[in-house]
Amino acid sequence: MSIKTKAAKLRFDLSGYYFFGLIFLVLLGFWPSYFAKFFNGTADFSFYFHFHAGVLILWMSLLIVQPILIRKKRLDIHRLLGKGSYLLIPLIFISIILLTHSRLPHQRQLSDDHLVGTFNSVKDLVILAVAFFIAIKYVKDFQLHARGMIVTGLAFIEPAFIRFTLRVISDPMMAYVATILTVYAVIIYLIYLERKQASARWVFPLVLSLYVIAHGMVIFDILYYPFWRNFVTWFAGLPLTIN
Repeated sequence: MSIKTKAAKLRFDLSGYYFFGLIFLVLLGFWPSYFAKFFNGTADFSFYFHFHAGVLILWMSLLIVQPILIRKKRLDIHRLLGKGSYLLIPLIFISIILLTHSRLPHQRQLSDDHLVGTFNSVKDLVILAVAFFIAIKYVKDFQLHARGMIVTGLAFIEPAFIRFTLRVISDPMMAYVATILTVYAVIIYLIYLERKQASARWVFPLVLSLYVIAHGMVIFDILYYPFWRNFVTWFAGLPLTIN
């Protein structure tokens, strides 16, 4: 294999180190609204929020540790921790569903923010589901497995970054556009880096397409059609959480 060919490949075994940046982004986005409140004594969050934060912290830790284990050639520990993902991913899904439901008014009319917020949760669930399905279906194909796991980490960028941009940009729509363009830039950069990869190049373009479709539905006001309001109203009426 030539040096040129090696240089064209993404180093997935180094992704764990890059995911430390994801922790910084999460702290940047959620510090004022979550983490800082534990220091000033104003933390009054529900169980659903703590549950959601806890399982996501565990998942981010897994995304950091697993590639490092591969790099250190500790495949035995890597496989053992990988089995834990079969439990952790369902817990993440449950936490997102419960947290989303707890934020909806059960006996009041839904606002536009409720419609958009619920859709963003569904969008995140779809991205995570597709990414994890790829990672597990192709668990013996390192190139595809690694890409699937990386996408599960990329799904955290938008929720964290939008909270930061909303503090910097006063116009919510401009903050939203800045956020989604940042997400697109990261994925497009990964597509560019692997442009000479011989196989498995379809994962990042697929995920980019899903993001474009989801964001297009928000920008072009499709979420305000009766079918989505009816769905969110039905979902809010389910006896899942206690306000």
